[in-house]
Amino acid sequence: MIGDVTVISGPTAVGKGTVVAELRRRHPQVWVSVSATTRRPRPAEVEGEHYLFLDDAAFDQLIASDGLLEWATVHGSARYGTPAAPVRAAVAAGKHVILEIDLQGARQVFQHLDGVRSVFIAPPDRDALRQRLVGRGTETPEQMERRLVTAEQELAAAGEFEHVIVNDDLGSTVGRLVDLLGL
Repeated sequence: MIGDVTVISGPTAVGKGTVVAELRRRHPQVWVSVSATTRRPRPAEVEGEHYLFLDDAAFDQLIASDGLLEWATVHGSARYGTPAAPVRAAVAAGKHVILEIDLQGARQVFQHLDGVRSVFIAPPDRDALRQRLVGRGTETPEQMERRLVTAEQELAAAGEFEHVIVNDDLGSTVGRLVDLLGL
């Protein structure tokens, strides 16, 4: 492997996307994989920037052609996955590659790629996580409860990661990540 790959994971609503966006803003040389999903876009999400929004048939084709490094059904509703070709190209080009993915996907990547750095983003506490999820205002009460159950399972898996960074303040969280990545 020429470049390096860092998997960033953590529970729903912990702020992974915000942390990664700020990392990219500070260090534009970092290459962040764009995940594919079968869910509908949220307000302000841009195709190809936030996600690749695919229908079920297109997602099935990626699976059938071995075109995903990992994939999973998340929160019992939509599928998410990491397209393999762009990641392999970025690694071959010597880039710092970031995969911001859920726990299921992280576990698959750990099995298929050697030398992957693993970072778990954790909330300061469970109340902060609940407040962040409620504050997003993007889920129904039923979806929110399902995500909170999933979050409990994800929090229990923090020990599977080499590094745990508590997202208590965006600036200091990104600073700890920058130090860890050697940027």
